[in-house]
This record gives sequence, C-alpha cells and structure tokens, in this order.
Amino acid sequence: MPPERFLRDYWQKRPLLIRNAFPGFESPLQPEDLAGLACEEAALSRIVVHDRARDRWTLRHGPFDEAEFPGMPRQDWTLLVQDVDKWDTDVAALLPHFDFLPRWRIDDVMVSFAAPGGSVGAHVDQYDVFLLQAQGRRRWQIDARPDPPLDFRPDVELKLLREFRPSHDWVLGPGDMLYLPPGVPHHGVAEDACLTFSVGMRAPSAAELLGDFVDTLASEADESLRYADPDLAPPADPNEIDEAAMNRAVAALNRLRMNDPDRLGDWFGRFITLYRAAGEVQPGEDRGRSRIEIEWDLQRGAALLRHPWSRMAWRRARRRGAPARLYVSGHAYALPEADARRLAGAARLDGTGYAALSEAGRDCAIELLQAGHYRLALLDEEDEA
Repeated sequence: MPPERFLRDYWQKRPLLIRNAFPGFESPLQPEDLAGLACEEAALSRIVVHDRARDRWTLRHGPFDEAEFPGMPRQDWTLLVQDVDKWDTDVAALLPHFDFLPRWRIDDVMVSFAAPGGSVGAHVDQYDVFLLQAQGRRRWQIDARPDPPLDFRPDVELKLLREFRPSHDWVLGPGDMLYLPPGVPHHGVAEDACLTFSVGMRAPSAAELLGDFVDTLASEADESLRYADPDLAPPADPNEIDEAAMNRAVAALNRLRMNDPDRLGDWFGRFITLYRAAGEVQPGEDRGRSRIEIEWDLQRGAALLRHPWSRMAWRRARRRGAPARLYVSGHAYALPEADARRLAGAARLDGTGYAALSEAGRDCAIELLQAGHYRLALLDEEDEA
C-alpha cells in the first residue's frame, strides 16, 4: 500500500490489520533482555497481573529485582517497558520503516512480554499506535463501531473500560501488525508467551499545548503590557464589572498573543522536542576535548552519534531570507536550511557529513556535542558496537 493511500484512508480514521507487514520478522529482543532492562533504575517499566477468578488487576511499577522473574506465575501477567528504542539500537532500527510519518510525531517503541493469558485489559488510547507482533501470538479484539462506550471501571488502578464489545477479532503472529487510530477500544490477550512492539505517537492534549503556550507567553511578556482604560467613563454601578471592562481585558490578552508565525513556530518546536522526553541529556566525557582534536578524529573515521534521548526537528522560516530553526530537546538554533535539515536527520554524523555543514552548522554540531546531544565514537569503538 502506498503511504499516501494509508494516510488518506486509514490514518486517524479507521483501524488496519496488516498481515506479514514485516516478512520473516525476527525479534531483535528476547524476553530475558526485556526483564533485564526492567531492572534498570532509569527504565520506565510496569507489571500487570490479572486474577481471572476474581477479575482483579494489579499494577506494579519498576525497577524490579531480577530475582523475582523466575518466580512469576506461568500465566496472566504482562511486563511493559517504555522507550526501548532509546536503550536498544536494534529496536530503534525499526523506526525508519515509519518514515512516512513526521519523525517528531513518533514517541517511542514500548515492548511488552506477556505470559499465556497475559493482558492489560480492555482500554482505549488517545494516540495512534502500531502494534507489531514480534514473538508468539496475541489475540486482538477491537470495537471499531461509531461511539463505543468509553466509561472506565472504578475498581482498578488501570484505566480499563467498564464495557467492551468487540466488533473484530484477530490473532496476530510474528511480523503481523495492527494500526489503531486514537479512541478505538482494544483488548490484547497472549495466546502463548509473546512479545509485542508498540510504536506510539506523540499526541499532546489541547490542555497540555495551552498550558505550555500560556507559560511561554507569561515568561516572555513585556511588563508594560497591562490592563488599561483611558476611555473610562463614570460607571452606573462602581461595583459592577461591566461589558466595557471585559472588552478591555480581552484587548489586554490579545496584545500578549503570538502574532508572529516564526515566534509561534519556535514555541512549538521547543515544546514538541521536549514533550514526553524519556530522560534528560547531560554533558558527557567529550565536553573537555578541544575542537581541533574532535575535527582531527572526524577526519580519520570517527563519528558523532546522537544521544538516544536527544530529539531533533527543524522548521523553515516564514520570512524570506531568515535562517531556518533546528530544535533540539527544547532548544532552538538558527541555522542555514541545509544544516538544520542535515542535523535533524542525522542520528550519525561522520566526517564527510560534518565537513558538508557550513561554519554555523559545524559550530552548532560542536555545541551539541559539548552539551551531550552527541558523543564522539572513534572508528574502533563503532566496530565493537
């Protein structure tokens, strides 16, 4: 299916089951790898256990002790780990398959291991998700009818649906993939021990957008912009907030809003590259190296490797002749368009790519290296990786 057809007919419109989406797919991750990752302090992990006899659900958050996994029940539990693409380069290598979508829209690859019967219950997500079956088989039921019931159960910590009536029922095997737009109730149950990769989208709510937008406006506001009433007339009632006062309040707010498209774009670029960040990038061991040393190494086969938690996107300027913007984890950099495009798309920047940048682009790459968004990998280090 051409990407244009998928986006026209299915994206945010209706579910799509894609049999053999990844022919001959072999999981780059094993269940024991996922369990080991769930023991890491910085990993976001959960275990969901379902007591079928009493229909009770238990949710626990990691990190977990490695010793507890051998004693887990033989059925009816699920381990979920967020942002596995940030920890495993082989899992991250799946993401270029989704380049028919803006990369900044892709949030993470969550990986779940489920024992037979394992599930997280019938629920609904408010974002697009691609569910790729990696190992074993999982039964997916969805309710694709208009206006499905969306009330939650009051007796569980998880947001599980009180009522779920499936309209479709499929069993997915390795390489099969199910796309679900936002708001489609679904329920996945492991037929046998299985791994499922969930490629989820970034979809901030209107409230989140508004909250950050207002905070930005307030922090950058000119103190001289205030409520003013030079046209004030004697009020009929001095205790009344009349219509004229409300009109002046609206006028004060309108003076504060962002009328400049580039300023608005800068706010969104900073926001979306920081939204739901898996972790904070910190300066690394390359901070103390001189630029001459770094460029010498790049000329001899070294490369700049982007930090897995570092998010980048770029935007053209609206004003003719103005520089483009590169957004990196909440920060904006003014650059020539070719540089902004190259850096945003380069998870790996070798000596040739670095040399192709303008002087401003090379300055930015060095600054990002010093801030921890890249690390310098020598040729033998990459070979070992």
